[in-house]
This record gives sequence, structure tokens and C-alpha cells, in this order.
Amino acid sequence: MEIRRAEPGDVDGAIALHDAHAPYLVVTPSALRNGLSAVRVPGRGTFAAVDAGEVVGWASTGLIAGSEPLDGQLRVLVRPDHRGRGIGTKLLAATHDELRSGGATSARVFADPSAVEWAARWGYKQTRLVHYAGIDPRKAPDLPSVPSGVELVPLNEVDPRSLYEADLVAQRTKPGDARITTRPYDDWLDGVWKSPAMVLDLSMAAVYEDQVIAFTLGHGDHTKIWSQMTATMPDYRGRGLAKLVKCAALHRAADAGVQAAYTANYDGNAPMIAVNEWLGYYRVTTHAVLICPL
Repeated sequence: MEIRRAEPGDVDGAIALHDAHAPYLVVTPSALRNGLSAVRVPGRGTFAAVDAGEVVGWASTGLIAGSEPLDGQLRVLVRPDHRGRGIGTKLLAATHDELRSGGATSARVFADPSAVEWAARWGYKQTRLVHYAGIDPRKAPDLPSVPSGVELVPLNEVDPRSLYEADLVAQRTKPGDARITTRPYDDWLDGVWKSPAMVLDLSMAAVYEDQVIAFTLGHGDHTKIWSQMTATMPDYRGRGLAKLVKCAALHRAADAGVQAAYTANYDGNAPMIAVNEWLGYYRVTTHAVLICPL
């Protein structure tokens, strides 16, 4: 058994691992290859557990941009038939070391409820639940009526500065445990707009008088996508705009050949859960949100 930093040759094994045991996480070959080929940045790392040439465990970390104090997040996945051998412990230790090197003061993870007791040994405490849901975009309902003066625009045709300003508002007001303050435009441009993992052409904005008043942002590829963020600006809430942009994005994804779309919502986010239920999303699984100090 070997625990080490992931290499490009591990990608196929990592995809097989995720597709078999956690397809709702939307881990794609292109995203993994781009991540592994990128310049190493403290706080962002990917680790593999390899046994007899097979990837049996995978872990990744990242810093939550704009959080203050700086928070980190991670994922750890071990193949079920290899659990109980200390693989998860070693992968978690590697992710903690990586996050500390980037200056993170805490770590957040979404974990199967069966892992809560194990994670508590590291100091993790549960703060809430998060519900994963999925849909075949081809089964999305008909598009709601578009309000007068509002234009639906794919994000790759939106001025990035306009989306940046809307995203800042969304990040500060979204449900969650990380306290988001601000994020420099150049950092956002590289980390979001120019990220190879984003599917801007399958993401949508509602634009009114040249201002983004609602948007949904996804990543993945043209096989499956993850709805990463959907938001409506405070002055325009309660008008069905989140439902509108998310439905439009699903129609666009279906037209592009996407057959699976996933998302997640905190248990207290009733408005967005209602939107997803209207769209036809089905519950896939529920995880515990765990946080521990570093």
C-alpha cells in the first residue's frame, strides 16, 4: 500500500473509484488532469492510495477563497473493501498537513453520517446536514415565463466583471459555515471564470439593465455537471428568478447531451430545496457537515 501525492497516471483509477461509489461528486477526467498539471499552491493538494497498482483511496483539499479566517475544505474517499486498514487516517493526515501549509485555520468536510464518530477522533464536530440531489436534464420542466425586460444569457456571453460583482454578493449571503468577506477580482477571474472545470456555456444568468440579477454556475463537462452556485440578488428575490435560470441551464445542458446533473443544499436552505424539487431533482444521499480546527 502506498499513500502519496496523486499523479496523472492515477486519473483513470480515481474516476472509476468516484463513479462507482460517489458519482454525485462530479469528478471528471479533465478537471483532475488540469488540477494535477497545475502549479502547486500551498493548501491545494490531491493524494492517492494505491494498492497493487489500483487506486483504492483518493483525497483532495482546497482553500475557501475569500473566507476570513481562512478556511479549508477536503474530500476523502476509500473503496469500501479497503476500509478499516488506516487508509482514511493517512489520507486525512495528508490533507490536514496540506491545508496548514496554506494557512487554513479549520477544515470542513461533507461526510457520510457513518463516519461522524470516526471523524470526531480528529476533533471534527457536526454543524448541519447537506443533501445531494440529481436529475437527468432531459426531464426538466418547461421553462417558466421570462419577466419583461429580463434576458437569459449563458455565462460565457456575460461580462465577467458583472458576474464577479454578483458572485461577491452571493458568497456573502449564502447559507454555510464559512464566513466569506471579499475576493480580489484577479483571483476570482483565475479561480472561477478561467477555471477549466467550469462549464460557463452551460451556466445561465438573468440580466436586467446590463446587471446580473440572478445566475447559476456549474462545473463538470458535457457528460455530467455540478450546480455549484445559484443566487438571486437581494433586491430581486421572491420573483422566481432562481427557478428560471436553473431551469434554463438544465435545458441548455440537455441540448448539449448532458445526461446527469447534481447539486447539494444545506438542510436549512428551504427556498433552494423547493426550487430543486420543482425542477425534478431527486434526493441521492445526505451527508453530515463536519468542521475541525487546524
